[in-house]
Amino acid sequence: MPIADNSPSDDDAVAKAVRSLAARTNFPVAFGGLIADGEVQVKHIFGARTMFLEDLRVMPQRGLGGQAVAEQRPRMTSDYRSNPRITHDYDRQVLGEGIATLLAVPVVVNGEARGVLYGGAWDAASMTGVIAAPAFQVAEELATEIRIRDEVRRRLARTPSSAPTGTMSPAQREELRESYAELRSLSAAVTDQTLRARLEGLERRLAGLSGLAPEGAAVAVATDIHLSSRETDVLACAALGSTTAEIAAQLGLKQGTVKAYLGTAMAKLDSSTRHAAVTKARLLGLLP
Repeated sequence: MPIADNSPSDDDAVAKAVRSLAARTNFPVAFGGLIADGEVQVKHIFGARTMFLEDLRVMPQRGLGGQAVAEQRPRMTSDYRSNPRITHDYDRQVLGEGIATLLAVPVVVNGEARGVLYGGAWDAASMTGVIAAPAFQVAEELATEIRIRDEVRRRLARTPSSAPTGTMSPAQREELRESYAELRSLSAAVTDQTLRARLEGLERRLAGLSGLAPEGAAVAVATDIHLSSRETDVLACAALGSTTAEIAAQLGLKQGTVKAYLGTAMAKLDSSTRHAAVTKARLLGLLP
């Protein structure tokens, strides 16, 4: 079980996933947590009738959740108390809450288990008709969100937090532009509005680090030209030399849609080619 450095934003994502699991399944109890310091730390609980699940810590291979994480596949039992195929290290917590049916779904990111989500019921009969697929979907959505957050942190770690105007080397500037375009691509795939707002804040921070236009002239900060979010997305990808087909694949758009956004961006920037549009956008501070 890997050791992870989970930020508060990751915990917020788990809390949302736990609520979503309860809403999208018939499980009256939902709880879950991420892996930190070699164990799953359950911090988020929904629907519990007691305090027994508070601060539950699950070790690798132990209990239903520990097995799910170690095997990287969901595990479920409709008779937790008598199931001989799982360890019973956490009977005090699980049986204390009165759970009879328990589902554990690992959150797997890039081939590594990062946490586990649980759904529980107080008796087997109440779970008639339960479909586990929504729980699997919630876990997959959480994994996707964590993967995006990981990539944001990785990109920011490779980007200088501040750079005096004019001191950025060509290699640093190119890395900044690649990071900006990658963030735009990631942001385009995010449906969580809170996370999207944070990504947009990071994009503005990266754009502000460019300092000077490529030619060395000071960036003009006053402009009445405003690009839409999608126009900025496609222009940021075009700035890296991506083809229309590549931009479409990166942003999940049709090639015709990409061409349309490029066309409107070029019109706003009064440019006849995408290269000219990118250059002008950089001069105006609309792209790094």
